[in-house]
Amino acid sequence: MKALLDTAGKKTHRAFLIGVELKSRTTLDVRDSLDELTELAATVGAQVVGDGTQKLESPHPGTYIGAGKAEEFALYCKEQEVDTVIFDDELSGAQGRNLEKIFECKLLDRTALILEIFAQRARTREGKLQVELAQLQYLMPRLTRFWTHLSRQRGSTGSIGGEGESQLEADRRKTSERILKLKDELAIVRKQRATQRAGRQRHQWPLASIVGYTNAGKSTLLNALTGADALAEDKLFATLDPTTRRLRLPTNQNVLLSDTVGFIRKLPHGLVEAFKATLEEVVEAELLVHVVDASHVNAEQQIEAVDQVLSEIGASEKPTLMVFNKVDREAGAAMAERLTARYPRSVCISARARTGFVELMAELGVMLRPIRDFVSVAVPHDAPDVIARLHAVGQVVERDYSGEVAKFRVRLPPHLRSEFAPFLVADPA
Repeated sequence: MKALLDTAGKKTHRAFLIGVELKSRTTLDVRDSLDELTELAATVGAQVVGDGTQKLESPHPGTYIGAGKAEEFALYCKEQEVDTVIFDDELSGAQGRNLEKIFECKLLDRTALILEIFAQRARTREGKLQVELAQLQYLMPRLTRFWTHLSRQRGSTGSIGGEGESQLEADRRKTSERILKLKDELAIVRKQRATQRAGRQRHQWPLASIVGYTNAGKSTLLNALTGADALAEDKLFATLDPTTRRLRLPTNQNVLLSDTVGFIRKLPHGLVEAFKATLEEVVEAELLVHVVDASHVNAEQQIEAVDQVLSEIGASEKPTLMVFNKVDREAGAAMAERLTARYPRSVCISARARTGFVELMAELGVMLRPIRDFVSVAVPHDAPDVIARLHAVGQVVERDYSGEVAKFRVRLPPHLRSEFAPFLVADPA
């Protein structure tokens, strides 16, 4: 697979972006999508020297944008010394081959660019396995494109064969074998995650999963609430690997808070499939904390994109708390005011400035409050360990240390009632 790796491994320095305005899209939609593509290109270190659009009834089957428009863009790219052309939509293998001949430089579509970012960002073994699987599944139908430089000789019977064809078949076999191996390894990862999840559930702690558009501030929020050290940068897909930390709420309740990979518009389906092991944290969560960058001009479209991915993984019906972040910015405050009217179960915060956390923690306490028994407890003063334990696991509402025994009114998880059975007293009320 040397040719494939050499082609895919060429570094992007100067990029030209191409978008298509179809009937179903407006000029504004295409512009917004190209602006986001510019951010994605910057994430891999590329300098965008320009972009172009083409209005079409439907994509051209051979070159997506039509041969004439492709040659016009190719001439501009040669003048600007562009080394990479990036399309805002996914291209077929045939379209990629034809366009590479016209542009004579590295060619990426949106899916390939996202995969390139993921490959750079993956840190853990799990993340690397998931990215490699997504890359191979993407490249499998496009392998032919990487072997056009090899000879295809005509045999005596008139059939076409030769080095290119045999190498292509070998690569397809090797790729298929590697995909199966990766799926097996990820199945083991999924079992390990299930074991870890079962261990956490023994504590009876609910799981809340932070979801949201990429660069909405999810990792910054996790760090601020729990003291985690998740990477937080002003870049798209700064973190891929999930991080789970314990959060103690004002109700004296422990919650597991999990940060996951960010979502994006036109997120490739293959990528969602490959990251199923990571996204299981979202599916298993009792509450979704949907973080929104309220200062972004397309905040509402980003909410829709996240909802679409949640629907795809079967998590659209989960209880959700909307968290409108970055309200310390003028644009964020204005947008948040409008969005809170639409989403009654929501709070406004600034994760970086750490404002709005009191309201956020209170709302988390309400939405994650388990069924608790409201009990009266009387503990002798010479049993401080029991009193300490009561404060650690229950929500003490009233306390009275004045009598012969310390008296408490406590909200207590049902599974801990037996632990305090010797100290339970009848409620006078």
